[in-house]
Amino acid sequence: MILYGSNTSPFARRLRLWLAREHLPFTYQHIDIFSTEGRAILNEHNPAKKIPFLVDGATVICDSNVIFRYVSQKFQLSALTWQQENVLTYINACNDSCVELLLCDRSGFDTKDDKLFFNLQRERVSSLLTLLDEECEKSSFINCSYLAISLYCLLDWIAFRALWTLDEHPNLRHFYSVFSTQDDVAQSDPRNH
Repeated sequence: MILYGSNTSPFARRLRLWLAREHLPFTYQHIDIFSTEGRAILNEHNPAKKIPFLVDGATVICDSNVIFRYVSQKFQLSALTWQQENVLTYINACNDSCVELLLCDRSGFDTKDDKLFFNLQRERVSSLLTLLDEECEKSSFINCSYLAISLYCLLDWIAFRALWTLDEHPNLRHFYSVFSTQDDVAQSDPRNH
């Protein structure tokens, strides 16, 4: 199995960490999706033009959630419960809104402007971080390595891109500080690439 992604992608990073922690056979291939070569690889394998994607022989899986389910089924690992699926949806939605804001900012838009799209994204991030802060008090993350990794990768990416603070979210701050001390987390830090 070859996992294609970017060293700075939180979606690729979560899979890299999870696959390694599960001791599953995979190789990771970094691609720069903005380069000619990287764009060609992306176009060849993923019509959605997103990373990460997984190539397993003739099978290509094109989304982090689907990759997780595919690998879990292939290696007969535990599936997420419905509540865990919901929490993963919250993490993904928060991450998606942050990506949208970052791309708009890089495209020259003032994302702090009072515009419907930007307002909706900021509102979504704020409410989801509050919800995820509350989830940190429950067992949602304790009982699921993939959820914990996904949450950490979201929080670290937000910090890496300086998109949001966790000042109002003490449980997320604590989770982030504890999780960031793990060796494999430091090795996959996007700041090192």
